[in-house]
Amino acid sequence: MLRRRFGPDGTNSTIENLNGRITSWWAMLVLLTLASLFGRGGMIVLFALLSFAALREFLTLTSKSRADHCALLGSFFVVLPLQYWLVYRGWYGLYEIFIPVYAFLFMPILVALRGDTTRFLARVAETQWALMVAVFAASHVPALLTLDIPGWDGPQILLIMWLVIVVQGADVAQYAWSAVGGHHPVAARLSQSKTWEGVAGAVASAAALGGLLAWLTPFGLWQAAAMAGSVTVMGLFGGLVMTAIKRDKGVEDWGHLAAGHGGFTDRLDSVIFAAPVFFHLVRYFWAVT
Repeated sequence: MLRRRFGPDGTNSTIENLNGRITSWWAMLVLLTLASLFGRGGMIVLFALLSFAALREFLTLTSKSRADHCALLGSFFVVLPLQYWLVYRGWYGLYEIFIPVYAFLFMPILVALRGDTTRFLARVAETQWALMVAVFAASHVPALLTLDIPGWDGPQILLIMWLVIVVQGADVAQYAWSAVGGHHPVAARLSQSKTWEGVAGAVASAAALGGLLAWLTPFGLWQAAAMAGSVTVMGLFGGLVMTAIKRDKGVEDWGHLAAGHGGFTDRLDSVIFAAPVFFHLVRYFWAVT
């Protein structure tokens, strides 16, 4: 409707950006629905593939040398699949520490054995950060399927749907509120399109949406609204962190999944940061631990 009224020729960048965000999130919901037909295994495979794509985008922008090849191969073909296998098995005690403890300790050893000390710390830290964001944090979305919630008969896939719908709704709402009435950028040097007015509008919109969809979850109305506000704040500011990394690397987008709308990481950044917070809130307050 907005395009027909204000930009039928496709030249209104604000409307085109808004529609691009909405379209990409519809695509994500379709993928989630198709993956859910194959149960936990289908969801694990879907997010493992998304993590692989996001990890590739992230590491493409980092500085690497020949000494990093073993560490990179280990990241893609050992750490990533093992993390998702642990999630599939529901081995909480290990998948919560596998990357931030063991991968973090062994990866610099692999690099150090090659003897190249040029920008050693930066090279290792970039790979570690890529694993934390693209694999560790993202794996908490399918990890929701492993939770046992007493007194709730709904399939856990509904928790994933709720999370994605709320976070994507907040992402779209933030952009719309900022475009309509945003005057105070959260971080002007990073993004003019993310304003405090937009953040406030997004949190309020997400809380209302989360409350309306409380029937999908084990949460009460006000619990769902509070949970939606929490994950929205984390998602929005997580997106700001990812924008800071892009600016540091001198790029506009992480990749080129769709013309003008960035890559996998651009579309997943808010979910990636919101997922661990949502998972742990549900696990510690609703699930059997």
